[in-house]
Amino acid sequence: MTFTYPIEIVQLLVSPSHAYFGRSKDGPADVSTRMPSSVDVVTGKGIRGDRFFGVKAHTEAAITFLAAEAWDAALHQAVDDGDPWDGDISVARRNVVVRGLELDPLRGEEFVIDTGDGPVLLRGGRPAHPCAWMDRMVVDGMRKALIGRGGLRTEPVSSGTLRVGTGVVISPVPLDASRAADSVRRAQPIRD
Repeated sequence: MTFTYPIEIVQLLVSPSHAYFGRSKDGPADVSTRMPSSVDVVTGKGIRGDRFFGVKAHTEAAITFLAAEAWDAALHQAVDDGDPWDGDISVARRNVVVRGLELDPLRGEEFVIDTGDGPVLLRGGRPAHPCAWMDRMVVDGMRKALIGRGGLRTEPVSSGTLRVGTGVVISPVPLDASRAADSVRRAQPIRD
């Protein structure tokens, strides 16, 4: 049995190198970052042109996802009594920002995303944990607010194209978009 749900890809990010390394007080590296309208996904390698493309240590985590709802909830929590922030979600440095997709149940599962150019098969991996840089790049407390909401690392099982805009996810497990913002703190995927 499979389940099909509508989703929206709100942003794609491709960068040939890391921007956040070393001490955050030194500031991010000045690296080229693109937010294209589409990306080429290559089986077992990732997104063509991205910093994780073809890096063996990152094969199972080559494409990172973030639910926009999770970012919004974390931001609301972090700035509740603090300074407002008017930056862009791209500072999270996740490859694919989606709306309407609960990510956590996809850990350990193969799922399909189709944004109009045919299906792209992905395997959900470990969570994408937030780093201390979020406090520097957003507001103090953002890293803590993102714990359990930092996204999902995935491995591309098939090649294809992902585009900004509407699409569908085909999942082997039920998903609930209303839980996309929830903070989840468990080590392993749920198994029946």
